[in-house]
Amino acid sequence: MPYLGHKTYYRIVGERKEGKAPLVLLHGGPGSTHNYFEVLDRVADEDDRQIIMYDQIGCGNSYLDGCPELWTKETWINELDALRKHLGLDKIHLLGQSWGGMMCVIYACDYKPEGVKSYILSSTLPSSAIWEKEQKRRVGYLPQEMQDAIAEAERTGKYEGEAYLKAVDEFMNRHCYATLTEDSPECLTRPKKAGGEAYVAGWGPNEFTPIGSLKDYDYTKELKEVQTPCLIISGLVDLCSPLIAKTMYDIIPNSEWELFEYSKHMCFVDETDKYVDVLKKWMNQND
Repeated sequence: MPYLGHKTYYRIVGERKEGKAPLVLLHGGPGSTHNYFEVLDRVADEDDRQIIMYDQIGCGNSYLDGCPELWTKETWINELDALRKHLGLDKIHLLGQSWGGMMCVIYACDYKPEGVKSYILSSTLPSSAIWEKEQKRRVGYLPQEMQDAIAEAERTGKYEGEAYLKAVDEFMNRHCYATLTEDSPECLTRPKKAGGEAYVAGWGPNEFTPIGSLKDYDYTKELKEVQTPCLIISGLVDLCSPLIAKTMYDIIPNSEWELFEYSKHMCFVDETDKYVDVLKKWMNQND
């Protein structure tokens, strides 16, 4: 799809059916890719429902860098709006994971779009402040030398030292990364072209230092006005901690919350069968 003089890659699975609103998937990052969502391809067959996923501008098959001025919420939300128009997606369910969930929140609160049957807020956040607070609390459970390395990086603004990178890797292994084996789906092990510039400019150098264009993201007040059905999904040791998920659940009227006991930040990877079942039930209730 042409967008801002560049091209946005999208991928469609399944046929559109009457009475079954397509599911549009928004990946995390900013700067991740659609790849991991391919584990949900089976929903198209099992639920007779079309699924659309895409690489947001700046990553994957929509890779772009050297354009720091683009990495704002407006760029990415307008891209979603453009995709809906490009594909004629008048009625949809919208699922966003992590940063993609932030996109759902921004879209619902600032754009108030028509035709969204439901939002699925998967491992996401209502404000950058609560996310930063929770991640820094959890940093306190790392070995002291790792805590010190992170503190030193934040003090100096140098986020490339070996000790710092080791500490961040340990933190992300505890709360984000799915455990991959030789039997893992190919879409999870496939090399991907992540949008590093988009992530740093949009969010920051790591999950607990939001200093990019999204640093002031805060929709805790606006979410109280959202009337569209919202399903909140999170994992027990997710970056989206139970406190963060419960905060959203308490704020959003008539929302539902599903906690995945054995999941980190990618519940659809860690507990795929349960995730698919929850997703199918939710969408059919809200078509």
